[in-house]
Amino acid sequence: MSTHDHPPVDTELVAAAREVARRYARGDNHTVAAAGRNADGRIVTALNAYHFTGGPCAELVLIGAAAGQGAYELTTVVAVGDRERGVIPPCGRCRQALLDYFPDLRIIVGQGSALRTVPVRDLLPETYVWADHQED
Repeated sequence: MSTHDHPPVDTELVAAAREVARRYARGDNHTVAAAGRNADGRIVTALNAYHFTGGPCAELVLIGAAAGQGAYELTTVVAVGDRERGVIPPCGRCRQALLDYFPDLRIIVGQGSALRTVPVRDLLPETYVWADHQED
């Protein structure tokens, strides 16, 4: 797949994240929602948990929420900001964690009508894969 060939955007997933952000984001502690599609079709959602000590982003909370529901094969993830801020790309820490948990994951990025779905590896040039550097 070339860099210009992107799979279709999972609009249901984006809508799920937007709904969580709209309904449940409150104050400074919960400002970003994430939604992930599992291989079996289920959608899992989560909110960030901001804390001055470095609370987890929505995508990291999503990894745990998915596992807590037996969804261990996320295929696509999107994050959306509260107050109608739209799709937010994952930060560097989240990109690395998502890659390590789900190496074939696709991420929805972009704004408005320019949303696109890209492999998580495309967001990490010269990718470091944690598992590749562990002793057997």
